[in-house]
Amino acid sequence: MAIIDRVKFDGLSSRDWLVYKHPSEQLVFGTQLIVGEGQIAVFVKGGAICDLFASGTYTLDAQNLPLLQRIINLPFGGKTPFAAEIYYLNTVTKLDVTWGTSDPILLVDPKYSTRLHIRAFGQMGLKLKDGGLFIQELIGVMPPAQLVRFDKLQQYFKGVIVQKIKVIIADIIINRKISALEITPHMDEISDYAAERIKSEFTRYGLDVASFYIQSINFPDEDFDAINGVLEKRAEFELMGDARYAAARTFDIYEGAANNQNGVAGAFAAGGLGLSAGLALGANVPAPPAPGGAVCPKCHSANQPGAVFCSHCGASLAVTAEPERRCPHCEAAVARDARFCPSCGKSVAPRVCPDCGKELRSGAKFCDGCGKDVSGEV
Repeated sequence: MAIIDRVKFDGLSSRDWLVYKHPSEQLVFGTQLIVGEGQIAVFVKGGAICDLFASGTYTLDAQNLPLLQRIINLPFGGKTPFAAEIYYLNTVTKLDVTWGTSDPILLVDPKYSTRLHIRAFGQMGLKLKDGGLFIQELIGVMPPAQLVRFDKLQQYFKGVIVQKIKVIIADIIINRKISALEITPHMDEISDYAAERIKSEFTRYGLDVASFYIQSINFPDEDFDAINGVLEKRAEFELMGDARYAAARTFDIYEGAANNQNGVAGAFAAGGLGLSAGLALGANVPAPPAPGGAVCPKCHSANQPGAVFCSHCGASLAVTAEPERRCPHCEAAVARDARFCPSCGKSVAPRVCPDCGKELRSGAKFCDGCGKDVSGEV
């Protein structure tokens, strides 16, 4: 290479460059070195850092290059040639360095017990703080190209950022029990926490994390639909109450079984209930009586036509010959020991006098036992 007497790098207008290696390694004492604002120049020889220069104009001589002078053992003064690599480093803060989790974070939402595929995206600001440390740690793995941009640096640190973010978000959601649907108000807190965790990874390479933001934490529509399903069922449960919700679910299951080609067992298997759940459910639902048969008033089991005693519990079935009860509200038939109507859900318990406790006749306005006015009693 030809010997030059002026070294300068004008930089790029886009400001997205990080490292620029000067093409010439043949210099002379007396060469003028120009370092612009937002730059530092680093002299390297044999992989060792010799001298660093901040912004300004310098004439290269023994006074400005004391370390390089001792290494190459050149005489003072004159236009003595020497060889050294010159790197320009960009010290301006780069604020638009983006990051994102390409693979989802698989978590179970602590509030809705739904599996979520969470992704996070954000932006950070980087600034070169220690040029000597940066060259020492990364110059060996930098490509031989004359110009290195910030996107190359992003590739090196992408794995570190993503791994830290995954651990941080998992910790916030699982250990602090914050639902993914309710995590937005905590975004600033999570960003600050993540910045502190990530800074140390960059500091050891001479870089400073000037800012760090998590712009969004989201999951696909399929996961959102699953949470909506949970919310709808929860609202239905709260409106209906425990017993009526369980009864409604029972009817839903049997209705599905009736429409399932595989029958009741197939419906249980398809719904994820399993055999044991199906048996437990069947134990609480009385089987329909045979044609002409009676239902036991005690255990509600079906019996054969003409049976006098229950074949399951031995209770007398003679009581079933008595006239059936009718709901006073909707006139539907109700079991003799029922307390609520299966059709309208209203109470069918017998009315009693609040004074003497005698059972009141249907529609009675006065008690037969004590004559109290019971027209206002429900």
